[in-house]
Amino acid sequence: MPRRPRVSEVLIPFERGNGVPLRIQLQRALRTAIQAGRLSAGARLPSSRVFAEQLGLSRGVVVDLYEQLAAEGYLISRRGSATHVANRATSNLPGTPESEALATPRYDFRPGRPDHSLFPRRAWLTCLRRVFASAPAAALDYPDARGAHLALVAIAEYLNRSRGTAARVDRTLLCAGFAQGMRLVCEVFKAMGVRRIAVEDPGHAFESTEVRASGLELVPVPVDDRGICVDCLERLKVGAVYVTPAHQYPTGVVLSADRRAALLAWAAKRSAWIVEDDYDGEYRYDREPIGALQGLSPERVIYIGSASKTLAPALRMGWVLSPELLIHHLSQAKLDADRGSAGIDQLTLAEFIDRGYLDRHLRRTRLIYRRRRAQLANALGLYLPGFPIGGVAAGLHLTLDLPEGTDETAVIVEASRRRIHVHGMRAYEARKGSGKPTLLIGYCCLPEAEIQDGAKALAAAIHAVRRRAGR
Repeated sequence: MPRRPRVSEVLIPFERGNGVPLRIQLQRALRTAIQAGRLSAGARLPSSRVFAEQLGLSRGVVVDLYEQLAAEGYLISRRGSATHVANRATSNLPGTPESEALATPRYDFRPGRPDHSLFPRRAWLTCLRRVFASAPAAALDYPDARGAHLALVAIAEYLNRSRGTAARVDRTLLCAGFAQGMRLVCEVFKAMGVRRIAVEDPGHAFESTEVRASGLELVPVPVDDRGICVDCLERLKVGAVYVTPAHQYPTGVVLSADRRAALLAWAAKRSAWIVEDDYDGEYRYDREPIGALQGLSPERVIYIGSASKTLAPALRMGWVLSPELLIHHLSQAKLDADRGSAGIDQLTLAEFIDRGYLDRHLRRTRLIYRRRRAQLANALGLYLPGFPIGGVAAGLHLTLDLPEGTDETAVIVEASRRRIHVHGMRAYEARKGSGKPTLLIGYCCLPEAEIQDGAKALAAAIHAVRRRAGR
């Protein structure tokens, strides 16, 4: 049974001595609050006694108010029971959108989403309790814009040992996920005179609101099976480049060793910046993860990571490893944006890392995601033989090439009609439809018992589209 929200206080404006009876003023004000949606359907109102005390009026006035609006159908009031806003009070008002529950997907193959059911709630709660028990009162003050010192230390040490970075505490900044980190970097670029940024094509930048809304001109650079084509950068006048070298998004390829060296050489020669998005670098299933570019050139590479793929997007925790030249500007931009991220959450993350919970969580989820990826690949091979699977065994998704001439958009629409959520490559291209039709298929959100049936259902959707096209 859905929980009815309880309203402990209701702001009802009225004015004594203005010539309009109080009961009329109150009726109008409460009726308007319900019509406007400020009081939602099903909300439980204060008792007549409590409401009268809040308003400084006699209880009889409030009883009359409730009875009048109940008679009009705005409230439901029964003897011995609380008074609620009627469920139909706002349903037929002009301009009020109908509330529609979003269809829950039967099979969720969307990429980039971890299995939220695996979040280590007990460990996180243990760390949160420890923080509240031991943190000094000063920890509840406005936070440092760069982040709580203990959290900066924990993040820097963790990244240095697990991702091969050269992080320094005094050049690390905590932010609200990748989105804010990228926005801050773009703001600093613009302030320093950077106007154009090279981005991978296909790439996350063309789907990312933060990158597209930054005001920087996005200059696409093609990606092949060895990552971004660094040779193309030589012909471009750009002040920075945005890359996903450990596991290119969305193609899933890894930036080759020779191109990593060439990219760093290009940045040094041009005095340009490299923005490294290490969105899922911890997940590699067939060999050791590729180390971060930042560890090779910490004064040219701006590293952005987050807890969204490893723990949960709802935590809204991210970090930026900055060159010395930029850290002051980034810190000021963060201060201007929100005066600093939640300090208690940062300290909880530090405790979580220091006590080894993050390492244990990653070991566990690597095993689970590796099994799910293998199971999905086997199922796709069974139901879609001859459809190539792309991307290295890493991250949270793989790619599936569709036969030439297949309408990628039609496949996604047909899959959605069958309550299957999946993404296509087109959304990540600078020139939509310029590449071959490809699906991005995430494998983390489906339990292993459902992966084979999900692959079979997706195959049926693809075959249906191809049959309608006469293929």
